Amino acid sequence: MSVERTTAVGGMETSYGFKRVGAGEKQSLVNDVFHKVANRYDLMNDLMSAGLHRLWKDAMVTWLNPPKRPGWSVLDVAGGTGDIAFRIVEASGRNAHATVLDINGSMLAVGRDRAEKKGLTANTDFVEANAEELPFTEATFDAYTIAFGIRNVPRIDVALAEACRVLKPGGRFLCLEFSEVDMPLLDKVYEAWSFNAIPRIGKAVTGDGEPYSYLVESIRKFPNQQNFAAMISRAGFDRASFRNYSGGIAALHSGWKL
Repeated sequence: MSVERTTAVGGMETSYGFKRVGAGEKQSLVNDVFHKVANRYDLMNDLMSAGLHRLWKDAMVTWLNPPKRPGWSVLDVAGGTGDIAFRIVEASGRNAHATVLDINGSMLAVGRDRAEKKGLTANTDFVEANAEELPFTEATFDAYTIAFGIRNVPRIDVALAEACRVLKPGGRFLCLEFSEVDMPLLDKVYEAWSFNAIPRIGKAVTGDGEPYSYLVESIRKFPNQQNFAAMISRAGFDRASFRNYSGGIAALHSGWKL
């Protein structure tokens, strides 16, 4: 497509999908998207990834490798429904404590209900707050995770700096996000599926295709793997690296606060 990705220099803060918006306008628009899809969040990710997001999230938690001991804590940002947090708690043998932070109250309401049904209320808490201004003191958490949420944050550089601030020395940053496909032919097939099929299916299933149009456009605007890794390093993380999944449809980025 002729639309170019943003780079490590920035640009997502004024990009609502392919539309350019004024400074400070993006957050309320994104909030409206997630109020609409909160109850269909898993379905949304199934549509966006053909169901592969479940495997990628499992791989994310495996790479994190949360210890099976009490006292270890993780902050899961933009994770309102608890999808990643619950996986982490279970992988730790229900020893870890996960703080789920999201700016969207509708998403958090879904997560609280799920935590209660899973019997994980003692291992989780839910905080409504902005990733750009975390309500925690420095060096609070052992790990920071964010899955398919960073591209919806207007000022990504600020959110990354906040992630580094709240991590303890030796803390781990992991970010799973849709990225740039690096396989010939697959990139054409994936792009055609994303822009032609997903909004139509979303409208057929939920009655509203607009949120899905924004979501696929935001993927296309997000910095590619190398540029995002550069942003992570610039925020203060060491040993920034990434792993591609499914030919780069998704990428898992890692960094350490050393």
